Amino acid sequence: MHEEQNVRLTSSEIAVVWSSYLNNSFSICVMQYFLANVNDSEVKLILEFALNIAQKNFNMSKEILKKDNQTIPVGFTNQDVCPDAPRLYSDAFYLYYIKNMSKVGLSVYGVALATSAHSDVRNFLSQAIQTSTELYNKTASVLLSKGLFVRPPYVTTPDSVDFIDKKSYLGGFLNLNKRPLNVIEITHIEANSEANSLGMALLAGFAQVAKSKKVREYCTEGKEIAKKHVQVFTTILTDDDLPSPMPWDLEVSDSTVTPFSDKLIMFHLSLIIASSISNYATAAAASLRTDISSSYVRLTAEIAQFSKSCIDLMIKNEWIEQPPQIPNHKNLAKE
Repeated sequence: MHEEQNVRLTSSEIAVVWSSYLNNSFSICVMQYFLANVNDSEVKLILEFALNIAQKNFNMSKEILKKDNQTIPVGFTNQDVCPDAPRLYSDAFYLYYIKNMSKVGLSVYGVALATSAHSDVRNFLSQAIQTSTELYNKTASVLLSKGLFVRPPYVTTPDSVDFIDKKSYLGGFLNLNKRPLNVIEITHIEANSEANSLGMALLAGFAQVAKSKKVREYCTEGKEIAKKHVQVFTTILTDDDLPSPMPWDLEVSDSTVTPFSDKLIMFHLSLIIASSISNYATAAAASLRTDISSSYVRLTAEIAQFSKSCIDLMIKNEWIEQPPQIPNHKNLAKE
């Protein structure tokens, strides 16, 4: 087998490593604050493991970028976090947060691996997938041991194989006799409901502590959007006499002392929005009932509009680092 010799990174490889540097610098700040305010020893071990992963991924990303002579992003530093700030979230919240972020990591790194050829990048992403898997399993075990793991509904399924033979299976806007949900649709509805419940608690805390009035307003608006979406998903389940499992003990304290810079808070909000849009797109494609897929499209449009307003604020305050881009050859040709 021949070793690669001075092979440059492709555009997709630069994108994933550059984004990883930014995201892990952000995660380091968040984990440092969580660790300074955790009480439960088992939860502390999970947070320490998550911080260790973020630091390793951050260092590996930096090394790959330097090796390819890429500009190193600013990312987030100690200036963006105050670990000494009073506690804002519960230990249970930390577990739900890590569970959700590890799921996001598995998805992002998995997709990136399938578009990468460079051995350094593939090795980095493979390791990131492995550690994200380990983090999810560790977190799930602790949630289960504490009786906090949110399980999707148990259902009764047919005892024989069947095939869809009628277009009515897809339903329609005016179809009053909708077929029951299938297990794939239930899976996505429950997962998106849980993610929005977590987002509500996260943004409720941010709305209390952000320094800028405009950032506080965006966090409050984001919280209300998440609340509305939870209600939409809950209604779909309860209409079929299914329970809507919810995370609990997502307590938010009354602290108004900010642990994070407004730049970090808005970056976090942008990550939540991006994750929701991605999740809804996947769920819409997997949902065969027309009313459900249409609901995802409608909710996505609402989030996209909200995202535009948030990005405008971030640009105004110069909080968004510009990703690497190609030269403007048309302008260069005019010089």
